[in-house]
Amino acid sequence: MPTINDIAAKLGVSKSTVSKALNNAEDISQSLRKKILETAVEIGYEKKRIRKNAPKKLCILVENMDYKNPSGFGHDLVIGFEQMAVPAGWEVDLVVMSPEKQSQTSYDAFMLGHQYEGAFILGFSLLDPWMQDLKTARTPAVLYDNYILENPLVAYVGVNSDEGFHMSVSYLKKLGHRRIGYLGCNMDSQISRERYQAYLRAMELHKLDVNMDLVGRSPFISKCIQEYLPLLLKRQATAILCEHDQLANAVLIHCAELGFRIPEDISVIGFDDAAFSAYASPPLTTIRQNQNALGRCGYYALASLLNNTFISSLLLRAELIERDSTGPARRFPS
Repeated sequence: MPTINDIAAKLGVSKSTVSKALNNAEDISQSLRKKILETAVEIGYEKKRIRKNAPKKLCILVENMDYKNPSGFGHDLVIGFEQMAVPAGWEVDLVVMSPEKQSQTSYDAFMLGHQYEGAFILGFSLLDPWMQDLKTARTPAVLYDNYILENPLVAYVGVNSDEGFHMSVSYLKKLGHRRIGYLGCNMDSQISRERYQAYLRAMELHKLDVNMDLVGRSPFISKCIQEYLPLLLKRQATAILCEHDQLANAVLIHCAELGFRIPEDISVIGFDDAAFSAYASPPLTTIRQNQNALGRCGYYALASLLNNTFISSLLLRAELIERDSTGPARRFPS
């Protein structure tokens, strides 16, 4: 295995300088420290805890997700992870991340520099720099609602989208719906793509035609609402499946503004069961994600990777929560 001596020799610096960089000493420049960390990653150096009582450290990397507010989607994900990790003897740091921060160093160099042995990653986009790093990363990571095919050290946790959309379409079909539309956004995320494909598969499974005139997808909720929703209403969709609850709630509000009654004129189903969904007007039918359980699964998957059990994905079962935004299909004049 590569050693500190190998790093020092490759860069032409002293062993003590390398040691300082790896231990976050203050008397070394950030540029040199960055160079040493990146070289360490390049040659495959792995830092081990020297003292048996040295802290074991994991991190939760968060981007584009509310984790501070108890009603925020990320809050219970974090709590669930910590509830498993802390009793197991891990220190857990929560690190707010951004594409700018990621562009300053590689994922492995960041993890090595902070002595983290693994990460639970929330809210990353497919466009984030570290999503490319994770394809070859040597530091274990678990992604919520994102998937990396190439690397056995990276796992995925989430809710079974196919199961969720199967439940939604089956439920709507029993209510007499045949013209079931779809609205989605955030196309630079893995889960956005998965949920759209799950909608298509569910419609096929239930032998319902997919009318592309009843599908609207855009990176922006505003475009979905202002451009695609009116088209779906004009083309006589009787129900709309939404990629997530925030979009579904916007559909509820805009339909009311346009004079459409929910569910008498059109039914709406979301995905996530966000905290506000039960208090929407009307209360939103949705697919529930148990965030606390997802956080606990995140730790379980990461612990498995750290013990050389290479889990690909852990998917929770979907659960349909029936509320007042769905009802029997509207009958249009012939």
